[in-house]
Amino acid sequence: MSHYLGIHGASADPNARPAAVMAGVVAAFAYVGTVDPNEPGHYPVCPLLRLTGISCPGCGGLRSAHAFAHGDIAAAFGSNAVAVIGYVAFAVLWALWMVRAAAGRPVRIEPKPVHWWAIGAVLLVFTVVRNLPFGSALAP
Repeated sequence: MSHYLGIHGASADPNARPAAVMAGVVAAFAYVGTVDPNEPGHYPVCPLLRLTGISCPGCGGLRSAHAFAHGDIAAAFGSNAVAVIGYVAFAVLWALWMVRAAAGRPVRIEPKPVHWWAIGAVLLVFTVVRNLPFGSALAP
C-alpha cells in the first residue's frame, strides 16, 4: 500500500492540503517565535534531560525553532543542528508537494526499512556525540 503526503480524497483546490499544512507550520513557528523557550516556565522540560541530565535528539529543538523564526540560523544550528536539517528537509518536501499538487500528481513518500534504520542511526550518533565532552558544540 502506498503512502501519500496528505490526506486522500477529492478537493476543489489541489493546493488546499499543502497550503493548510504550511499554515499549521507557520502558526507553530509564529507561536514559538513569540513565546520564547529561553524564558523558563513557557514549555515543559525534556523528561530525559530532567531525569538523567542527558540531552535527547530533540533537546534544544524549541530554542532552534525560535532562533530560526527570528532568522538567526547560526543560533538555530547551535541549539539543535538536526532540527534545522529537518526544517530544510520539510521545506524541500513541501515545495515538491506543492508543485506536484498544482500539476495534479500525488507525492509518494515510501521510505524503506533501511531508511528508517539510517535515520535512527543518525539520531543515535547525534545523541551520543552531543552528550560527550568533545561533542559539546552540538549540545543545546
